[in-house]
Amino acid sequence: RAAFDPVSEEPPAIYLEMLEPADTRFRLAMAEGVTSWQVVEGLKLIDILTGEINGIPEEGSLAPDSYELVRGMSRAEVIAEMQRRQAERLARAWANRAEGLPFETPEEALILASIVEKETGVPEERRIVASVFINRLKKGMRLQTDPAVIYGLTKGQGVLGRGLRQSELRRETPYNTYLIDGLPPTPIANPGLASIEAVLNPEETDFLYFVADGTGGHAFAKTLAEHNRNVARYRAIERDRANGSD
Repeated sequence: RAAFDPVSEEPPAIYLEMLEPADTRFRLAMAEGVTSWQVVEGLKLIDILTGEINGIPEEGSLAPDSYELVRGMSRAEVIAEMQRRQAERLARAWANRAEGLPFETPEEALILASIVEKETGVPEERRIVASVFINRLKKGMRLQTDPAVIYGLTKGQGVLGRGLRQSELRRETPYNTYLIDGLPPTPIANPGLASIEAVLNPEETDFLYFVADGTGGHAFAKTLAEHNRNVARYRAIERDRANGSD
């Protein structure tokens, strides 16, 4: 059993487990929310695979899932299977999407799914988080999502490893959703099926804002005034924690 993580600040992008004592079959698990660069870097470290990978696959095109490998299989084969599964998932979810969504193409839904994937790790929140962004898109509000800004800085190659600076929130990149209207040009990670389904069948809410609630989840708000109160509560929690650690 081995874990491969090219960036130590994030959960392993690639996980390999022996399935048979004969050492001929292995299971590879790809985590939700990793970037295509991380997947490629992980695959390079798996010595039972062969061949090179020509370039980085399009962001969002790889399906987080479990894959069975055989010694001698090419890395290109693995990438192709990841892409096949993601395309199949997206097509199926798109065919079963709710009405009235602000997407013209499945690819636009995939972009938002990647943002939802990076914004919350709480399964019960995904459809609510998706509803916030969809409500904002419908109203012409900017998405203002930090993970997209971070992607514009790192290009998906590693993690920032710290909080965003104010100067970075003002930096012009195609992914700075504080400055651009609508969606960024590409996904910012490879979203799992649950996040894809969340954006194509979101919760029906009037929420326009959310912020961390200090427990691992988020507090949602319909108005800016309500959101500002939630932000103040979260900052108070963070101050209390900081004081408690002194």
